[in-house]
Amino acid sequence: MTQSAPSPSEGNPFAQQPAGGNPYAQQPADGNPYAQQPAEGNPFAQQPGAALPPPAPFAPPAAPARNNVALGLVVAVVTALVTAGIYGGIVGATEYEIGYAAVGVGFLIGFAAGKVGGANPLLPVVSALLSLGAVYLGQLIGIAMIGGDEIGVSAVTLFTEHFDVLTEGWSEAADAMTFLFLAIGAYAAFSGARKGARQ
Repeated sequence: MTQSAPSPSEGNPFAQQPAGGNPYAQQPADGNPYAQQPAEGNPFAQQPGAALPPPAPFAPPAAPARNNVALGLVVAVVTALVTAGIYGGIVGATEYEIGYAAVGVGFLIGFAAGKVGGANPLLPVVSALLSLGAVYLGQLIGIAMIGGDEIGVSAVTLFTEHFDVLTEGWSEAADAMTFLFLAIGAYAAFSGARKGARQ
C-alpha cells in the first residue's frame, strides 16, 4: 500500500502559502525568494538619487580651529592684562609678593596662547615676555594699592598721575626674590604654552 505525499499546505502550518489574499506575503521575483523587491508603495525604501539624511543632533561639535598664531597672541595679551590685575590685587591686599601667584600668571598666559594658537614656536617666547610684563605690572598695581592706602590717594591716581614714583618705588623695593618671581613666571609661561599646544 502506498501513501501519497501530502501537499505542502496539508498538515504543515509553516509551509509557504500562496499570496492570494495575503498583503504581507513575500512574492518571489522570477522564482528567487531573496531578490530585492521594488520600492513601490514603501515610503521607507531608499530611492535612487535621494539625499542623505541630516546628521544626528547629538553629534559632537566640530573641533575649534587651531594653529591661529594671531588669535593666540591676542588671547595671550588679554590674559596677561587680566592676570596682572588679579596679581596686583593679591599683592595689594596681602602686602606680600606670592611666588605661586606669579607662577599662575605665567602658566595661564602661556596655556591660553598655546591652546588657541597651536604649536607655533613663537608663542612660548612671546608668552614668556608677556608674563614678565604681567608680573611686573601686577607688582606695580600692588605697590599703588599699598601706597594709596598709606597716603590717602586712590591707586588709580597713583598709577596714572605718578607712574614714575611707582617705578622708582619698585626699583627700591626690588630684591632677589622679585627677580626670581619674574623668572619663574616667564618659565611657567613658556612651558604652559607648549603644554597648551599639545592638548
